[in-house]
Amino acid sequence: MKELVLDIAKALVDNPDAVVVEEIKENDEIILKLRVSQDDMGKVIGKQGRIAKAIRTVVRSAANREKVKVSLEIV
Repeated sequence: MKELVLDIAKALVDNPDAVVVEEIKENDEIILKLRVSQDDMGKVIGKQGRIAKAIRTVVRSAANREKVKVSLEIV
């Protein structure tokens, strides 16, 4: 999951070196925290959060295949 989010985010931003994904495991859930540079925040979130929703949808469908619960936080 971490690599999937990292690849998607790096493709969207102007500064791919600043993209960091942190994986935290809590109970039966995996929390992915995506950090990008302040200038690229709008590109990752998109208008009205559409790109963020799309990234979350892709991550959840990949998680369903592996039978795990994943949430994505954009920090």
